[in-house]
Amino acid sequence: MKKQRAFLKWAGGKYGLMEDISNILPQGDRLVEPFVGAGSVFLNTDYSEYLLNDVNQDLINLYQLLQTDPESYITEVRKLFTADNNDSERYYEIRKQFNLSVDPFERSLLFLYMNRHGYNGLCRYNLKGGYNVPFGRYKKPYFPENELWLFAEKSQKAIFTCECFRETFKRTQSGDVIYCDPPYAPLSPTASFTSYSGQGFKLIDQQQLAEVSVDAMQRDISVLISNHDLPLTRDLYQQAELTIKSVKRTISQKAGKRLKVDEVLALYSAKS
Repeated sequence: MKKQRAFLKWAGGKYGLMEDISNILPQGDRLVEPFVGAGSVFLNTDYSEYLLNDVNQDLINLYQLLQTDPESYITEVRKLFTADNNDSERYYEIRKQFNLSVDPFERSLLFLYMNRHGYNGLCRYNLKGGYNVPFGRYKKPYFPENELWLFAEKSQKAIFTCECFRETFKRTQSGDVIYCDPPYAPLSPTASFTSYSGQGFKLIDQQQLAEVSVDAMQRDISVLISNHDLPLTRDLYQQAELTIKSVKRTISQKAGKRLKVDEVLALYSAKS
């Protein structure tokens, strides 16, 4: 199966890890993703059904629009990908427009524009919920029309929700397979958790994710979690089967201060 790229740029996206993830993910009728992000795992697996969740309301609104009316969405968002809009001043005008808007369709259009024109595929909000990613200065941002249509087509097999991961786990049933790609545990005490939603992801959330995964395993549901390979995560996932992958991540813009860390794939296998 040819790998499909997501239409969103996404820090920590799983496109590059798909072979490893696919080799470990168990078979099942439905794949549940409590942290769907840009959807690389959804796009590159073949389950009969999907339950795709994220706490980012803008992300889920966009996905639901693509699912129900892709033609209108793609036609309108294409108009934002012009040379005039690939400009710092214009970018900040559009970002301000996004932060003031309460219309889901308008926000979904501007969200994709900012994703492709903003810095480094980041999706980040301040504590007040304002999108605050700076301008990216790309020569010609790519308009992902083919990827949008592919997502829209495959989304017919999906249900989208916007809730806490704990609530998504409550929706699961025997025979489901769960894949979790949470905001990664920090590499050092001073490193902050990535705030994709403005709400953050704390140590207690990491602990509770491990706890609900053990509970799911005992309910005949397999769970696979991706994270940094750290003493913390090895401790949290001690009831899982661990696979370590050399996917080197850098966390500093200053080359001399870049830390490198492997990734862990933690599989909680259903008991039956």
